[in-house]
Amino acid sequence: MTDSNSKIIGYLPDETPSTGKLLLFSLQQILVMFPATVTVALLTGFHVSTTIFASGLATLCFLFITKGKIPLYYGSSFSYIAAICGITGAKFGVVAPDALISQAQFGIICSGFVSILAGVIVNRFGMKYIEKVLPPTVTGSIAMVIGISLAGTAITSALGYDATTGLTNNASSIAAIVTLLATVIFSVYLKGVLGQLPILFGIIVGYIVSIPLGLVDFSQIFTGNIFMVPHFTLPTPNWMSVAAIMPIAIATIPESTAHLFQLDVYINDLSRKKGKGEYKIADKLGLNLIGDGIGDIVASMFGGPAGTNYGENISTMAITKNFSVAMLKVASIMAMIFSFFEPLSNAINSVPSSVINGACIFLFGVIGAQGIAIMINKKVDLFNTKNLSVIAIILVIGLGGHYGFPDNMIPFFGIKLPAIATAAIAGIILNLILSIGEKKTTDEN
Repeated sequence: MTDSNSKIIGYLPDETPSTGKLLLFSLQQILVMFPATVTVALLTGFHVSTTIFASGLATLCFLFITKGKIPLYYGSSFSYIAAICGITGAKFGVVAPDALISQAQFGIICSGFVSILAGVIVNRFGMKYIEKVLPPTVTGSIAMVIGISLAGTAITSALGYDATTGLTNNASSIAAIVTLLATVIFSVYLKGVLGQLPILFGIIVGYIVSIPLGLVDFSQIFTGNIFMVPHFTLPTPNWMSVAAIMPIAIATIPESTAHLFQLDVYINDLSRKKGKGEYKIADKLGLNLIGDGIGDIVASMFGGPAGTNYGENISTMAITKNFSVAMLKVASIMAMIFSFFEPLSNAINSVPSSVINGACIFLFGVIGAQGIAIMINKKVDLFNTKNLSVIAIILVIGLGGHYGFPDNMIPFFGIKLPAIATAAIAGIILNLILSIGEKKTTDEN
């Protein structure tokens, strides 16, 4: 696409920005995925540099497997944290022994085969049957739960909340508010190419404001070696790891489906405005799941945690109307390069949490709003009792479970169930039960 050829600014998956723009857009994608991806490594005991490398490599493999048809960035998944920690015994910020990381890797690799199998099944039976299991009432609700469940982390981290004292940090609050306002203002008022970089500009403004507030530690940027190869580990067969980690892949399928449907809505909206044909993104669910599984396998072969396509990156693409696959390829290569150069990784990591999460207040809200967009786009009847029942159950189990119990795990008959995954499965089962006899009733009417 060239800006002179159209008044509609934006890039579809098969369009490539010029080199300078490409680098800036790619850096913006890295900034929004970096904090969460690093946090997963710190929580699970995996090596940070290896996790960043694995994120970039998995994204490249995903884009290759999906033939550049699905613009998604692959970061570390929060869904697997509890299961992985059960194997590594990790404490925040403490790297686990190689032997335990290797055992967890094996379980993650096996979970990748679950996603591949699910993708093959989807390809075999087609979207008609998949939409019966995963209708927009389920995928839209899951998208809302994902976005809103992240809201607590965004607001508390943005304001520098200390759970021990019950107080927020004034400096962090100022930086977060400035970042949020700057990001929103840039998103609404900047036009043209500049309008596609609101998150990057918002974070830069927040970073500058954070310096006099004493939130930026420049001394940490040049700690360690300038060049260092990430610490790679090889998987070790362990069936306890398989039993703990592999089932999580089943529960993440609705989340991955919701992300794909979000993309379908926004990409085709841009395509219509540009007078181009339909991009059948939603029809590629099977390919997406296969790519997901291969991404997990590739990432974990080198010592990275389990991954997922990131809602933060999808929100950034939706806000900036930039879905270029070439941009995501460059972002993944940049991430891999950063993993070898500690000062580069440290420089990104020096962006205060309050700044990143100030922008994430906006981004996570957009994820939730995209769930509503899915339902509107699919013309879901919100006056239909069946639809309302499915949506209500998913929202309450997902959000109630997330905020009501420690570690976002619901205690249930002696076991602990991940809130979002449980909400998804409950919604799927309820929808299938309520669909029994539905066609017969319709025919009779």
